[in-house]
Amino acid sequence: MIVIEGTIRFSEGGLDLARPAMEAMIHATRAEDGCHEYSFSVDFLDPTRIWVNERWESRGALQAHARSRHMAEWRDAVAEIGLTERSLRLYEAEPEDL
Repeated sequence: MIVIEGTIRFSEGGLDLARPAMEAMIHATRAEDGCHEYSFSVDFLDPTRIWVNERWESRGALQAHARSRHMAEWRDAVAEIGLTERSLRLYEAEPEDL
């Protein structure tokens, strides 16, 4: 399993502009093969900081996600809105016991 965690940051007021693109990205990504978790969370103490949490079946699934149309649309949207920071880390982990 591949785990990605980290943060992104928008300028003040950017979250409101980004929300529609974020919702579209979440819905499309969660429907992808190999996606176990995909979420954004607003930091309670800093509303410009968004926590990112992803879990993928494999690197192949993550690579397919990176090439998806909705990922390209997301990149375009955040470039227009003004993503001011991006810090994501990738980890390999044992699969969860469900």
